[in-house]
Amino acid sequence: MKRFMILLCLALPIFAIGCGGGKSAKRLNAGGSTFVYPMMSKWASEYEKAKGAQVNYQSIGSGGGIQQMTAKTFDFGCTDSPMNEEQLKKCLDNGSEAVHIPLVMGAVVPVYSLAEVKEPLRFSGPVLADIFLGKIKKWDDKALADLNPGVTLPDKEISVVHRSDGSGTTYIWVDYFAKVSPEWKTKVGVGTSVNWPTGIGQKSNEGVAGLVRRSPGSIGYVELIYAIQTDIPYGVVKNRAGEFVKPSLESVTAAAEGSLENIPDDLRYSITDSSGKGAYPISGTVWAVVYGKLPAAKGKEVVDFLRWVTHEGQAFTKDLHYAPLPEGLVKRVEKKLDAIEVGK
Repeated sequence: MKRFMILLCLALPIFAIGCGGGKSAKRLNAGGSTFVYPMMSKWASEYEKAKGAQVNYQSIGSGGGIQQMTAKTFDFGCTDSPMNEEQLKKCLDNGSEAVHIPLVMGAVVPVYSLAEVKEPLRFSGPVLADIFLGKIKKWDDKALADLNPGVTLPDKEISVVHRSDGSGTTYIWVDYFAKVSPEWKTKVGVGTSVNWPTGIGQKSNEGVAGLVRRSPGSIGYVELIYAIQTDIPYGVVKNRAGEFVKPSLESVTAAAEGSLENIPDDLRYSITDSSGKGAYPISGTVWAVVYGKLPAAKGKEVVDFLRWVTHEGQAFTKDLHYAPLPEGLVKRVEKKLDAIEVGK
């Protein structure tokens, strides 16, 4: 029954999280990243128990989270890709700068449907990029065979599945590709939405996971918990140090620690292709984005929730296969939260 309820939750991308039996005097409206939805569901439940406040979170994709936060429809948005300069300017035009608050870190994993292969497949960044460029078209291609000695790969066409909506998960995926594949960088580039050279688009992590699961010979990408909870095979990826690394909270933490010294003051950063030992190379962060000046009606509640998430809330991350924020980053987050102006 527990497993059924988890899968049901993942299948409902728009859901009033934190809707317990009693009425609450406080309610925050937020949304965006599907990457963080399972974690946000847990946080909202625990926060309501601890503080008596509800969080209504809509899993609509990072692009939607930024748009609705900018329009002030949401009290805060969540995104797996930092806002770009154009998006930041829109917030300034609306009266305040946008502040990025890292919440949690996780892995984006290559998922595939190959009943013939029992052991986890090995991938490298350049090979994954070539698959999504449409250059590698069959599972028994020499490039894949060389990475998987002793594995009998089927003579089967590769069917690529990618996100169709504005997605921070996509941003992490293609940000990595742009670092390891010059051809990807020049032909496709980086963004929450890109012009895919090949493949079929699906909305949300749930949509990609579902289509891959139903389609023999397919490959896609999802956040780690979606692969685990829906029991889809996922691969290990060769990192910059030449190690084949399994995605896990430990390997994501290694990626974050290997990138800490390069994080700028505005906390917009990337941890893909990290140089850290044991680092999983397709790792990313989820941010809450919020105006630096908030109205009195909701401002204190927003700051209180984000402070709780980045402190007490970090204790709940490991059970859902997310990596907690490194201690050094939490201290910088505290300063960002302290600087948010809440109206009187």
